[in-house]
Amino acid sequence: MKHGKKYVEAAKLVDRTVQYEPEDAIALVKKTAIAKFDETIEAHIRTGCDGRHAEQQIRGAVVLPNGTGKTVRVLVFAKGTKLDEALAAGADFVGGEELIPKIQHEGWLEFDKVIATPDMMGVVGRLGKILGPKGLMPNPKAGTVTMDVAKGIKDIKAGKIEYRLDKTNIVHVPLGKASFTDEALMENFNALMDAIVKARPSAVKGQYLRSITLTSTMGPGVKVNVTKF
Repeated sequence: MKHGKKYVEAAKLVDRTVQYEPEDAIALVKKTAIAKFDETIEAHIRTGCDGRHAEQQIRGAVVLPNGTGKTVRVLVFAKGTKLDEALAAGADFVGGEELIPKIQHEGWLEFDKVIATPDMMGVVGRLGKILGPKGLMPNPKAGTVTMDVAKGIKDIKAGKIEYRLDKTNIVHVPLGKASFTDEALMENFNALMDAIVKARPSAVKGQYLRSITLTSTMGPGVKVNVTKF
């Protein structure tokens, strides 16, 4: 893969043989975020899990203390008083069964997160083939299937992110923006790592965290020292 001149220059600042301490890695990732827009800083965590086994799956959510820097549009599936509750709590879209054809046939996907009350999951389940692959399907483990829709919305708007293993047993999550202070990104990183460490499945043998790499949207990867985790 051929990289542009800016990327090549930025990559020269990173020593690929070094695992940096988290503070140094964050400073370096910010320094190598050279795009004209405010790049997202991401963490890519390679685990020793084997996601083919249900007991080695990792899935959950954590509220990043300083948010992600992104405005999140929330859709809530609910009925009755829960619809009013969702609107009052700041949901961007609320509704029920009438939204199904809009998503299924019109391809409407102008939302970033979906919350559903448990009594609506039968309806939402019909959207599994559309929402599932996009990571939008409500899930009790992530706190997006709940009767407390107000708390669900508040957490997401405050910077709640979901984490889960991909097919290669890596967790990919946003940590914030390049414009964040080093301290804000560090607080977010610590909150994420606490959650990931606590989520270790008991069935995993050997080394749980194999590698951690921080990157900006357009910048090179910076390896983080995993020994302290």
